[in-house]
Amino acid sequence: MLCRIVDMKNKEVINIKDGSRIGCVNDVELDILYAKLVAIVIQGKLKFFGLFGRGDDIIIDWKDIRVIGDDTILVNYNPIFKKRKKTNFFKNIFKN
Repeated sequence: MLCRIVDMKNKEVINIKDGSRIGCVNDVELDILYAKLVAIVIQGKLKFFGLFGRGDDIIIDWKDIRVIGDDTILVNYNPIFKKRKKTNFFKNIFKN
C-alpha cells in the first residue's frame, strides 16, 4: 500500500489497548539517511480551550503502529501519565 504524507495528516489515531482516540496525525518524522518513516506526531490537546496553549505532542514510534487503514491508524500506545500530588483542600485552608 502506498500512502503520501499529505494523506497521513488527516488520519485518526486509535489506541488498540483501550480503544481511545488519541488524535489526528499532525506530522511525521522521517530518517532521511535510510529513507524510512520513524514516527508519527500527534498535536497536544488544548489546555482550557486553548487559552493556556497546548499540551506536549504525542510521538508514536513506527514499531508501535499496528495497522494503517484508509481513515484510521491503529497503534499500541502506552501513555505516560504524570501523577498529581494529592492534597487535602480543607487541611491546607486551616493550616497555620
